[in-house]
Amino acid sequence: MTQPAYKRVLLKLSGEALMGDDSYGINRATIERMVADVSEVVKMGVELAIVIGGGNIFRGVAPGAQGMDRATADYMGMLATVMNSLALADAMRQFGMTARVMSAISIEQVVEPYVRPKALQYLEEGKVVIFAAGTGNPFFTTDTAAALRGSEIGAEVVLKATKVDGVYSADPNKDASATRYASISFDEAISKHLQVMDATAFALCRDQKLPIRVFSIVKPGALSRIVMGDDEGTLVHV
Repeated sequence: MTQPAYKRVLLKLSGEALMGDDSYGINRATIERMVADVSEVVKMGVELAIVIGGGNIFRGVAPGAQGMDRATADYMGMLATVMNSLALADAMRQFGMTARVMSAISIEQVVEPYVRPKALQYLEEGKVVIFAAGTGNPFFTTDTAAALRGSEIGAEVVLKATKVDGVYSADPNKDASATRYASISFDEAISKHLQVMDATAFALCRDQKLPIRVFSIVKPGALSRIVMGDDEGTLVHV
């Protein structure tokens, strides 16, 4: 078997990716399929960390959050990511993997706090580390958390899982002539106004020379192919 192209990666999952075809919440079949993909990567010996969003849970309470203070709403979103992280870790346990959830906000009765040396130790031991609660601060997205944690742990690439198989010249759902970029530089993506990640996350990855690969999480085997070095999705590079 050929060696993986990466030793350590940071996988960014949106909370919406866990919904499947449901309107909100966690779809069991969807999370099991994702965990099966993750399991294949872990078996290759790749050190894997995950940052997950909370949109699938927050969507269920969003109507009641209208007019709410932004910081309060963001803290609610952070708690939603903790719920997703616990569900993901439990699904991994059922697949025979060992996962550790580390939260940027203190909820020590539920999950352990994020401590960088401990996270690095877990990764070196072959455990999957799930970073919950974003950056621990309001006004910052989980995209920014992925860029931050990826930089902190020395990940070689941030894998941004979406429902679209890469970065396109236009929205492929609205423009039939939209073309997918196999690779694009950070500066090109900025000049073309392509929405790869939010601006803060994108700038951090560019400054740290941390490449981003955007791919479809619903495409079977895509995660394993990327880790093995296949040209899957779109690579955003310096």
